[in-house]
Amino acid sequence: MSLLPFPSFLDDVHEKGIRKAIAEGVNETVERITAGMNIQDVREALRGEDPSRRPNPRLTPHADGFWLHMRPGYFHKDVVGVYPTFRLGWLSTYFVFFETITGVMLMFWYTPSPEIAYGNMLSILGNVPLGQFMRDLHRLGAEAMVAIVALHMMRTWITGSYKKPRQFTWFTGVLLLLFTGLLSFSGYLLPWDQLSLWAVTIGASMAEASPFIGEQANLLMRGAPQLGANGLLRFYMAHVLGFPLILFIFLGVHYYKVIIHGHSLPPQKENIGEDTAKRVPLDKRVYFIPDVLTNEMLWAGVTTFVMVVLVIWFYHAPLEHHADPQKTPLGTTAPWYFLWIQGALKLGDKFIWGILFPTVLVGGLAVMPYIDVTPSRRYKDRRVMLSLAMLLISFSTILSYMGLPEFAVATSAEREIVHELTFPPAHSRVGIALTIPYDQLAPGAYTTAQFEGDDTQRAVAQFNEMLGAVEGIDAEATMAISDDLDKDDVQEWEFETPLEHLRNELISVGNIDANRIPAQFRVVPDDAPVLLAVLEELNRKIEQNAEELPDAWGALIISENQDGLRRVDLVIFWNGVQIENGIVQIDDDGEIVPRLIHLTEVTDGDKTELVEVELAEDGSFMLNGEAVAADNVLTVREQRMHVEHIFIHEDSAYFD
Repeated sequence: MSLLPFPSFLDDVHEKGIRKAIAEGVNETVERITAGMNIQDVREALRGEDPSRRPNPRLTPHADGFWLHMRPGYFHKDVVGVYPTFRLGWLSTYFVFFETITGVMLMFWYTPSPEIAYGNMLSILGNVPLGQFMRDLHRLGAEAMVAIVALHMMRTWITGSYKKPRQFTWFTGVLLLLFTGLLSFSGYLLPWDQLSLWAVTIGASMAEASPFIGEQANLLMRGAPQLGANGLLRFYMAHVLGFPLILFIFLGVHYYKVIIHGHSLPPQKENIGEDTAKRVPLDKRVYFIPDVLTNEMLWAGVTTFVMVVLVIWFYHAPLEHHADPQKTPLGTTAPWYFLWIQGALKLGDKFIWGILFPTVLVGGLAVMPYIDVTPSRRYKDRRVMLSLAMLLISFSTILSYMGLPEFAVATSAEREIVHELTFPPAHSRVGIALTIPYDQLAPGAYTTAQFEGDDTQRAVAQFNEMLGAVEGIDAEATMAISDDLDKDDVQEWEFETPLEHLRNELISVGNIDANRIPAQFRVVPDDAPVLLAVLEELNRKIEQNAEELPDAWGALIISENQDGLRRVDLVIFWNGVQIENGIVQIDDDGEIVPRLIHLTEVTDGDKTELVEVELAEDGSFMLNGEAVAADNVLTVREQRMHVEHIFIHEDSAYFD
């Protein structure tokens, strides 16, 4: 008699013995977990043996269990191979859960605030165990998920699997593709670096083109006229709650419809107009347990292994410097899966190509099964639809290429060079200038003239001498003085040398103490090989763009901004060129025609300054509509300068 009001394990031990009681208890537990399969059934399934019990216990988990109620108990053998599904549907579902798991792990160390978010990212990369590994997996998984869902939709299109009775299944697939893209796009902003801020700004700006509600739609997305705390919080909530909730709902609907109608057979396996996916003969059945289940486990394992290998050795999620709404970086693009929209925007009106065109395209995909009502799924009978699929792929590829910054975006060579040395357009690594170790940042001025001869000391000395060759006159200007004007006649003109001009620019605009800026160039120290490599790279890029930057030379100015923080100014000097109708002018000898500027002195009270005058068609000089005597005009070459700066802290650790 039991001591408790219900049978207990001790009663079983008393009646059956300890071994038999434990064996039956474990067996019962396994059967409850699997919703119908005991230990023997699981053992037979893993061994690939036929079930010994009837009815087949391997079907009960689909009917009575929770986890497998949305998977069919058996499949037609013609759909379990690589063709026709290529396992893209299963991989799409796999990445939904892959992204959920990795995303939840990152949420523990992230706060959606502009003041904290970027610091959280640095903490994840540097302080959280396996933080960078998890972030890389999440970012790479997001991009893989978009690609695989898109490929799954295209496979369905090509095999005609959207046809009756699967029209609504296709419709839910289009929604899943849409929300997959939106889910990835909303997560793009969360690192709060320059890349994410401006990429999302480009995408969100299209909302302004919406008719009637453009301004309200923009405010709704951003939470303010500019992306800030409200916008980041809204994107975060959409990324971790709104879009995942909708995605999971329609994922369930999608799987439910697949269960209802079955996996469509290859087109050549069915008679035209027939759908036999649900009628699977006994000799054609492949049961989910164990064959399909183990196959899907293999795909999941291999995919995870590939992802891990990629993020360990080949891929790292980019992270640029802190978001700066006041500075627009070069080469900013939307995420690659939205490049086709950015390319379309270059064709014309923002509303037509940014709002109307994508809406019509997605809407057309959604209603396609209700328009294409032809019964045949055979490839030879669907030449029009297959041609449309190939046209869509081609058109998307072309538009995506057009969305790249290299297409139809003119950026001056000097800006491209300096930007690539600091934050390259590819966003795949930091610029080489940021990788200079702090102990190699010896304060001073360094010039690419160092590489013009074998004797670097002599080359720099000659360059300094050239810059000050004529007292008070820019040596570059001296070389371009009109032939009819003698140097001795212009000693009274006051010019700045390029280095003086740069120093004054840094003092007035950069707010740098004049005592921190060197007055002459010097050779890079022998114990600064990375600094030398950066200067060599600057020189190489200048030489590559010699046609656009004639007589150009570069410089690095290193100054100590404060204790433990040094400023590096990257500078390019070059002579202006004569441009007419957007074309650089070439003389009869094939040389680039320099742009000449004409200067005269103007006195305003106690202040005297050089002012540019206009050259009239008859050769006379005019200033504010009044003639200026030729004797009072100095003609020199136009010299231009571009400078950008970065800061490097003694505790920073950037790697190329």
